[in-house]
Amino acid sequence: MKETILITGATGKTGGEAAYELLKQGYKVRALVHREDVRSERLRKAGAETVIGNLLSLEDITNAMRGTQRAYFVCPWTLNQLDIGLNFAVAAEETKVEHVVVMSQWLSSPMHPAVATRRIYLTDKMMSWLPGIKPTFINVGFFADNYMALLEPIAQLGLLPLPLGEGKNAPVSNGDIGRVVAAALMYPEKYSGKTYRPCGPSLLSPEEIAQSFSRVLKRPVKYQNISEKMFLKATRSMGYPTGLISQLRYYFQEYRDGAFAAGAPNDAVENLTGRDPEDFDTIIQHYVSAKNQVTGLIPQYGGQEIISQNFSNKLRAVSNFIGLLLTAAPDLHRFEKEQEFPEIDAARKVFQHDYWRETHMQPNAFGG
Repeated sequence: MKETILITGATGKTGGEAAYELLKQGYKVRALVHREDVRSERLRKAGAETVIGNLLSLEDITNAMRGTQRAYFVCPWTLNQLDIGLNFAVAAEETKVEHVVVMSQWLSSPMHPAVATRRIYLTDKMMSWLPGIKPTFINVGFFADNYMALLEPIAQLGLLPLPLGEGKNAPVSNGDIGRVVAAALMYPEKYSGKTYRPCGPSLLSPEEIAQSFSRVLKRPVKYQNISEKMFLKATRSMGYPTGLISQLRYYFQEYRDGAFAAGAPNDAVENLTGRDPEDFDTIIQHYVSAKNQVTGLIPQYGGQEIISQNFSNKLRAVSNFIGLLLTAAPDLHRFEKEQEFPEIDAARKVFQHDYWRETHMQPNAFGG
């Protein structure tokens, strides 16, 4: 009889993909969901056992984990990520699960200027101390999904406005990440104690990413390198939480510096899943073919509804762009002071951190 596997974030991007892959392979899946909705219903119809719970509740996580043999940990965006990580680790130790797969981050570092990245590093360390467990860490860089938050200006205005400079990335699909997670959960004897970084098949410049959108949408799309101030205004006008914006600005700095190009592409997806990673054109096609789909760094409807070129969609896109210009940039320094974000002396981005460079900037870093 195959094992029962707990998937946290089961209605999310990577958790959902992992859950469906495991169900397809005949595993029992217990899906921890925050609430009942169409996504949890879809999981149930696919054969998963759904459990409603809050990751901030140790009792909820422990009850959900009890009776499972393996578990996937992915933390939603929140300023309480250390609390959630600690809850998961305590529950894993108490219930004696045999294997854990952890969603980490390519930038994970103890000295990073982004407090969220430092907290990811601390969570990783905590997971590695679990007695009798050698977790598998999945260190994803910049998701392909992130670009899809801009489907509206891409489709309606022909613009890809992002502060990417000339940085490159090998965009990886949610599906490939989920399948890598599922493989690590199915075969702990092969993958425990190891770290993998799933990547797309090719390093792409911002101009090449815009060209991919042009090919799939069959309309001109131009990359527009925007300033950090314009990025802050745009993310605020789109409704991003200020805490998330405060961290994203560091990640786009890393993008411009080339951090997401280091060690990419590699063979992690092929090695764990037995299939080539999806190329960016194929990934875009998944989104634009969907009738209604939640995507991007924050929930936003995509697919056919938003790419259809009609007067209403064009007017909305222009109106949103004008609203962006009129939006004030958030005062991130004030916000971080109010939140009492821990400050460290000599914070360093990844290329400035010797240990990070030594362990990450090598051929096939964290590949198969």
